[in-house]
Amino acid sequence: MPAAQVLDSHALLVLLRDEPGAEAVTTILEKAGQRDQPVHMTEANYAEVQYTIRRKDGNAVWQTIAGELVAAPIQFHPADRRLADLAADFKARFKLSLADAFAAALAKEKKAELVTGDPEFKALEKEIKIAWLK
Repeated sequence: MPAAQVLDSHALLVLLRDEPGAEAVTTILEKAGQRDQPVHMTEANYAEVQYTIRRKDGNAVWQTIAGELVAAPIQFHPADRRLADLAADFKARFKLSLADAFAAALAKEKKAELVTGDPEFKALEKEIKIAWLK
């Protein structure tokens, strides 16, 4: 069975904006759907994607995307205390945004591979497994 995967905000935004790496994210989501094993994402990263789209493209575009995300094979995870403690540890030890710290924490908790193209995660390569988007 393939390893679990976690998407950070960068990975989902790459897909939504059809930027380099979008094909790889599409393939990941297609395979997740075929296996009936969703990829994972934190609600903090969902919030980061939402505010980025709303700020750059407007509320109407976000409403369309939000409706489409319901059908995507993504399991969203709340920021509970255990995940918050892991995120705080990563944020304290590495130069990360809070949303990125939550993505890294979820990857560590799930023993999953983090899918990203965000160079901010380079410092965590010894802490978690990372699948780099190109």
